[in-house]
Amino acid sequence: QVQLVESGGGLVQPGGSLNLSCTASTRISSLDTLAWYRQAPGKARERVAIMTRIGIGNYAGDVQGRFTISRDSAKNTAYLQMNDLRPEDSGIYSCNLIIWQGDSYWGQGTQVTVSS
Repeated sequence: QVQLVESGGGLVQPGGSLNLSCTASTRISSLDTLAWYRQAPGKARERVAIMTRIGIGNYAGDVQGRFTISRDSAKNTAYLQMNDLRPEDSGIYSCNLIIWQGDSYWGQGTQVTVSS
């Protein structure tokens, strides 16, 4: 079983920034896929960023240019840098790891609230 430990969520004003982190309990292989999802109240879960096997980050249209997904392989940690945050960015953010064998693991989720 792989555990994902998240941190970095909280309350931020519009236009502010947060850096979410997600540390895995095991080595993240280059064959693994990392992604960040969010879910706002009354809305479906949405994938906001994904790090592909070739190391390129892909983003949902409404976060492109503002969010950046990255990873530090030495720390088994993925990050989501979020800039120019908007109230509509609020929600529960979860990291997802799909290992090369196909098993999927989720973090516990962290609350992000963008409000003045």
